[in-house]
Amino acid sequence: MNFEGLDPGLAEYAPTMHSALDPVLDAHLNPSLLQNVELDPEGVALEALPVQESVHIMEGVYSELHSVVAEVGVPVSISHFDLHEEMLWVGSHGGHATSFFGPALERYSSFQVNGSDDIRQIQSLENGILFLTKNNLKYMARGGLIIFDYLRLDENEDMHSLLLTDNSTLLIGGLQNHILEIDLNTVQETQKYAVETPGVTIMRQTNRFFFCGHTSGKVSLRDLRTFKVEHEFDAFSGSLSDFDVHGNLLAACGFSSRLTGLACDRFLKVYDLRMMRAITPLQVHVDPAFLRFIPTYTSRLAIISQSGQCQFCEPTGLANPADIFHVNPVGPLLMTFDVSASKQALAFGDSEGCVHLWTDSPEPSFNPYSRETEFALPCLVDSLPPLDWSQDLLPLSLIPVPLTTDTLLSDWPAANSAPAPRRAPPVDAEILRTMKKVGFIGYAPNPRTRLRNQIPYRLKESDSEFDSFSQVTESPIGREEEPHLHMVSKKYRKVTIKYSKLGLEDFDFKHYNKTLFAGLEPHIPNAYCNCMIQVLYFLEPVRCLIQNHLCQKEFCLACELGFLFHMLDLSRGDPCQGNNFLRAFRTIPEASALGLILADSDEASGKGNLARLIQRWNRFILTQLHQDMQELEVPQAYRGAGSSFCSSGDSVIGQLFSCEMENCSLCRCGSETVRASSTLLFTLSYPDDKTGKNYDFAQVLKRSICLEQNTQAWCDNCEKYQPTIQTRNIRHLPDILVINCEVNSSKEADFWRMQAEVAFKMTVKKHGGEISKNKEFALADWKELGSPEGVLVCPSIEELKNIWLPFSIRMKMTKNKGLDVCNWTDGDEVQWGPARAEEEHGVYVYDLMATVVHILDSRTGGSLVAHIKVGETYHQRKEGVTHQQWYLFNDFLIEPIDKHEAVQFDMNWKVPAILYYVKRNLNSRYNLNIKNPIEASVLLAEASLARKQRKTHTTFIPLMLNEMPQVGDLVGLDAEFVTLNEEEAELRSDGTKSTIKPSQMSVARITCVRGQGPNEGIPFIDDYISTQEQVVDYLTQYSGIKPGDLDAKISSKHLTTLKSTYLKLRFLIDIGVKFVGHGLQKDFRVINLMVPKDQVLDTVYLFHMPRKRMISLRFLAWYFLDLKIQGETHDSIEDARTALQLYRKYLELSKNGTEPESFHKVLKSLYEKGRKMDWKVPEPEGQTSPKNAAVFSSVLAL
Repeated sequence: MNFEGLDPGLAEYAPTMHSALDPVLDAHLNPSLLQNVELDPEGVALEALPVQESVHIMEGVYSELHSVVAEVGVPVSISHFDLHEEMLWVGSHGGHATSFFGPALERYSSFQVNGSDDIRQIQSLENGILFLTKNNLKYMARGGLIIFDYLRLDENEDMHSLLLTDNSTLLIGGLQNHILEIDLNTVQETQKYAVETPGVTIMRQTNRFFFCGHTSGKVSLRDLRTFKVEHEFDAFSGSLSDFDVHGNLLAACGFSSRLTGLACDRFLKVYDLRMMRAITPLQVHVDPAFLRFIPTYTSRLAIISQSGQCQFCEPTGLANPADIFHVNPVGPLLMTFDVSASKQALAFGDSEGCVHLWTDSPEPSFNPYSRETEFALPCLVDSLPPLDWSQDLLPLSLIPVPLTTDTLLSDWPAANSAPAPRRAPPVDAEILRTMKKVGFIGYAPNPRTRLRNQIPYRLKESDSEFDSFSQVTESPIGREEEPHLHMVSKKYRKVTIKYSKLGLEDFDFKHYNKTLFAGLEPHIPNAYCNCMIQVLYFLEPVRCLIQNHLCQKEFCLACELGFLFHMLDLSRGDPCQGNNFLRAFRTIPEASALGLILADSDEASGKGNLARLIQRWNRFILTQLHQDMQELEVPQAYRGAGSSFCSSGDSVIGQLFSCEMENCSLCRCGSETVRASSTLLFTLSYPDDKTGKNYDFAQVLKRSICLEQNTQAWCDNCEKYQPTIQTRNIRHLPDILVINCEVNSSKEADFWRMQAEVAFKMTVKKHGGEISKNKEFALADWKELGSPEGVLVCPSIEELKNIWLPFSIRMKMTKNKGLDVCNWTDGDEVQWGPARAEEEHGVYVYDLMATVVHILDSRTGGSLVAHIKVGETYHQRKEGVTHQQWYLFNDFLIEPIDKHEAVQFDMNWKVPAILYYVKRNLNSRYNLNIKNPIEASVLLAEASLARKQRKTHTTFIPLMLNEMPQVGDLVGLDAEFVTLNEEEAELRSDGTKSTIKPSQMSVARITCVRGQGPNEGIPFIDDYISTQEQVVDYLTQYSGIKPGDLDAKISSKHLTTLKSTYLKLRFLIDIGVKFVGHGLQKDFRVINLMVPKDQVLDTVYLFHMPRKRMISLRFLAWYFLDLKIQGETHDSIEDARTALQLYRKYLELSKNGTEPESFHKVLKSLYEKGRKMDWKVPEPEGQTSPKNAAVFSSVLAL
């Protein structure tokens, strides 16, 4: 630590600071106990260091008076001058609070507020101190006792600021779309005010307004009574750092957007609150991070930078460089700044845990009128009562023990003790197995089981947590290994894509998927939900319903899911990716509030609990689809004969998944309240039984559906909260029964394991112990199976292990609103009759359709997979056969499995998360026709989102009604992209580059040009795509996209939403046009479109010889067309038109494909010329390009 910034008088103590603070006293021991104890001079605590009397403070000029360490090495997160006593409060990033008394900064109290989160705001009240952390509010006495702990904040909240509006009312805000109002007398939430996303991080108050600062750079002025927005100042284009209000002036500092990202703006924005407008910005000479008004004789502003520079200036004058003084922080950065109520003291906290007090007088006071501070009474050792040593439970700590340097009685002698260093952990077996030796040095690929350059030590041999029990290490999928070494089966392990120079082109997806069903790629952020997307897709009514949906919302999950389902329909075994769906998913505020948006680091390392996450996602997606469908009229195609629709406000999703219930609350006074409600899914509630009693799954399911619980609820008759018995009765059963298993701890896992063992023993006993060890049968057994009167063959032992879940369940609605649930087998149908016939009597049979499981894998952080029973309609479309089959869906790995594998859960590594049961003969209840909702009107003219777009800037002419494309028409296509996330790569031990994660691209511009007719070569689509996500690199050299082109406020381009342009391309694909372009495979992949191969004419492959390099469009245009394109930047109109001309040239050279040999000679000469030129186009003497004035003159003429 650097101590140069402290007072010079403290320099002599620098060598002993670490020893004195690590630690000097027990954190829970009162320092006053040691007042009369003589301390070793070499171990003096830092807070006990005296300040030299030679400190000279010039009256009226701020200078440093004291520096003290609050917590060594832990950054200070907040500082606050007590408004009632002469105290300074400091909070740290470790959740620790420390108070210092008076200008000498004598340590008064120190205690832990939160175990993990940093303290973000401190507010002093008369009787105690309020501390705000990320999702917790505590009110504590100044000595550290808890007065109240407000536990009603959601764990997903991200609080940043609090504001005391009066003596008993508190406002709390943060990075969520609401602000809470809390009554401090009752400790209850009294109001919740809605605010715009991303929330409020700074709050101030005057006698006219509440002032709310947003991370988007805005400051909103809200009414004191209604909290409605009255005015709004758009201060900074990047983000807001700090602001303050005094009188009629508001001053703010922040960050502005630059080409390279956000930069600290040295212009302070000053606003006049009388006229509600900005006045001349104030230019300062430091990088402002904090600012405060210090109104003494004038309205001075103190502007502080994080590097320690402080400047004073008038908000309406000019900043003078002579008014700058420097705070010398011990750490590299200042983290917090506060001004006392008397304006005589300034407090700074730095990143190394030091606090610096600056004052304008030698004996400052923090408040104009402070009350006396109450100190702890000194410990009187002589008056302590004697202790009875004969009592075993007597705490000896009642007598305080002074610090001493003598040897303690409990110290072991050196002869009986020896140092025992930790043993280094063994080298990973996978590294040893794959290691190749060169001389005495071994090289092995990184198995990615540990963090780089870190060796974790196993401090605990056993861990009681369910999610982190020990497992045998395993190899990445695709390598050869010994199967007995690994617990997780190979097909269940997390699959990853190995990237090469060609990206995904040479990756063999067929090795993982030999079916014609489409997998989903896992490298996209938040792709943990791939398994649930597959489950929804293989529900035939849901698939048809979603694809029939289309609305005008830009980010509609139902629309994006329909587009993704369409891609899965078209694919013939090739994997798809849910880029656009997940992009829309990330924009939904509710998804972020529920914690469903994972950071890349958390997703890669598996830090999040995937089982809980996917269950929350399951509930969220059903609710979101239900809401999206309610906004549109229910499609007529779904009004089947077997469906009974409720009100017009309900959705078909509600008809499929919703279960109508009656919630009855019975108070002990006898008053009963009945309320109707509905739910889209159920959560399993397990009995609290450790005796090993046998429970059928149907019993637990009935207990969870017809839930009965005792709870506190409001009784209108008693007019107060009373203990009530709440019961739930079912009025109507859903067509699809969705169950969240909630196996989130070892308790639930042990219950599943115990019930599976009991079920296994009962099944073995039922068969008399005669169960085969495998599935091989004699020829006579197969003949019996084939006979009409054949008997059922006993399953194998492996098929019966770890099974508790039934394949079918039977539900019956009784006359007294009860519900009977039982397990159902194929043999029961002989006894009870066909399920279809019993439905007339309120009896329904549900078949298991899908199970989503959480794979526990310590090497990869775990993953989610799905077992799905794929129906006949899907096999008929894909493979032309009619049968049902269970499949395992593990991202892009798809493999047929035995049906018993879908219900086998080895709780050591395979944990159930979600179950889907569907009513038997579900598809016959609905009309499953799909009508394409995209119409030709999407190609007609539309308004631009850009405010500055003018007709003179138009680069395309929309299609007329008589120009609508037909089947087989040519369309030139090109797209340009920007980068959202950079590529992650590493160097192997042999020096080669390995791509860990590819860069995430987003489409920025799409151009389509006419391929025939009198207007051939003229664009009819040239859309710039607006994006709400942060762009890392505009790739201007290759895309021609410049910063600002995608911003609706300043762009002069034709700006549209991605959904609008996507619909245009989908219509062109569905109508059957042929796309001509260069490198269309990548374009369609980033746009997230699946195009049939016979509709793609790619000049990359037309002018390509096998096992040779791909040739650039620029070189082909120069060689065949004598055009020199892509001079400084790329232009999509130019590229699309050039690709069309190259296709015409290809038809000319190959005689429409009838003379392949002559065209082969042309390609040979092309490659020979390219090698001689090193594939570089000679520099142009003059600018010749198809994007010249002649082309645009024709556009203007049209």
